[in-house]
Amino acid sequence: MKRFVALLMSICMVALLMTGCSGGGGIEDGANASDYPVTVGDVTLSAQPGGVAVLSDNLADVVLALGYEIDLKARSESCTQTELKVLPVVTMDDAEKMKSLGVTLLLTEDEPTEEQKTALQNSGITPLVLDTAASRKGLQRLYTEVASAMRGGNTGYLHGVEAAENILTTLDDINRVIPDSNTVTTACYLYDLDGHVATGDTFCDVLFSCSGVTNAFKGEKGGEIEMDSLKRADPDYIFCSSEVKEQLMSDKNYASLTAVKKKHVVEMEASDVTRMGRTTILTATTMAGTVYPELLETSEESSQEESSQSESSGTENTGTTTLKKGDEGDAVMALQKRLDELGYMFVACSGTYGDATVQAVMDFQLLNGMETTGIADAKMQKVLYSDAAVPRTDE
Repeated sequence: MKRFVALLMSICMVALLMTGCSGGGGIEDGANASDYPVTVGDVTLSAQPGGVAVLSDNLADVVLALGYEIDLKARSESCTQTELKVLPVVTMDDAEKMKSLGVTLLLTEDEPTEEQKTALQNSGITPLVLDTAASRKGLQRLYTEVASAMRGGNTGYLHGVEAAENILTTLDDINRVIPDSNTVTTACYLYDLDGHVATGDTFCDVLFSCSGVTNAFKGEKGGEIEMDSLKRADPDYIFCSSEVKEQLMSDKNYASLTAVKKKHVVEMEASDVTRMGRTTILTATTMAGTVYPELLETSEESSQEESSQSESSGTENTGTTTLKKGDEGDAVMALQKRLDELGYMFVACSGTYGDATVQAVMDFQLLNGMETTGIADAKMQKVLYSDAAVPRTDE
């Protein structure tokens, strides 16, 4: 989906959640008074890691959402995010290679074997196994764990709270613009035709709810069902990979399914529902736009009207140079001030195009019916500096 829904998002960047500060160590009860030592789960880190390797595409997505990718020294093959493709690829067995890359902390969702753990520890690498999130509270827990391990039990923890809250606030804003209906629309995510689905104990269930649909397998747990249950549930929409879609559409056993008959089998990669960084926002947006196409129609009309109006109105400060993360100078300062006027900036204007500016630009693009790139190109700036620019509101 190249164009995201203007009316789907009114992104509300909120202040940091107020949390109590404990003396140090564990973060279960809130932020520590100092950054290190910090205990995450049963692992205690005495200092900030010199370098981090990530062996989970979900955790990699969280690291990107936190803006901590600069700390990454290596990744697993499963971490296919564009921003991480330059990193060396490693596995759990590559302790010596990771050591040579400067890795001292390994983030993973898979428990290493005793042999792997010993090799890692002998190489000065601490393996940290983190559980995926299955709920809103779980997402907050995951963000604070990753952030605390990478940047400390105070600085990192508080940033993790803020980042998770921003994600959840955005998902809530998507839900607020879903059209009212007396009809319950059901959907499911199908990983394969062997019965692996997104059940009610996965974060995909949260994404479905925020997108205005009910998970057909909300009452199930463990990520697996009997395939006869798919026929009984008969969801209105089925989301799955292109490979699974091809299998499903060509299998006569499922020809009677409502989603198959109405061609409501929608291609969506499995990583889109398992990654818990900014991918969650794009996934929920796609789901909502698929089930409620009238939102897309409204977005198209709004975008065309804004483009037409911008031809004859707006300030003279229309940017013509593409601005992106890492840029500095007066043009960036002007961009930030205009975003601030419209309610998108949640930090002070500095003249440096950092993570906060990327997020503000993405928010503006979403609300103004543009592709959410985080890059302020000439087209985006033309609308930004025009009277047609849609401000962010908290309603």
